[in-house]
Amino acid sequence: MKRIKFFGFIGFILLIGSCERDDICADGTPTTPRLLIEFFDAADTETLKSVTRLSVYGENLITAGLPESTTEAEDVAIIFNSNSNAIELPLLIGDEGIETTTRYILEKDTNLRIDGDVATDSNIDILVVRYAPQFVYVSRACGFKSIFTNLEVSIESNDASQWIQNVTFANTTDTQITVENEDATHVQIFH
Repeated sequence: MKRIKFFGFIGFILLIGSCERDDICADGTPTTPRLLIEFFDAADTETLKSVTRLSVYGENLITAGLPESTTEAEDVAIIFNSNSNAIELPLLIGDEGIETTTRYILEKDTNLRIDGDVATDSNIDILVVRYAPQFVYVSRACGFKSIFTNLEVSIESNDASQWIQNVTFANTTDTQITVENEDATHVQIFH
């Protein structure tokens, strides 16, 4: 009986001793970043300005990763009818190094669309984000994360009353950036 306990104890020690630190992905490990956007006053470009009753939909995000035979495409709500001066948007992860486009519908004054009064309506602009995903090895336990290189943003509007007046990258005059983390704002939208 003592031998069984002894060998059981030795086996337990060997099992614990064979685990390495990188077998568990720590909570604070950086993962695939979201695109961080802040909204500013177009007249006073240093002042944050909330968008009234903002709704943000990822255009056709439901079909991402589904078989090609899937014909149902939906716009996925990320934010709905909320006053906000900042948002975090997930980006689709396509093939590494291949340009990918993610489109977001930004709807201002959503409450006017849902109030039932046909005389009032919200204002919709579309944020178009183009980038090339790149996979970066993090560790054996965490695997890979994606970063987004050559990121470009533009605005489309379906009507003459475009509410977004300008879009720039934060803290740079470059026309393209790389999104590697969520430590700081990536894009500034002026309205």
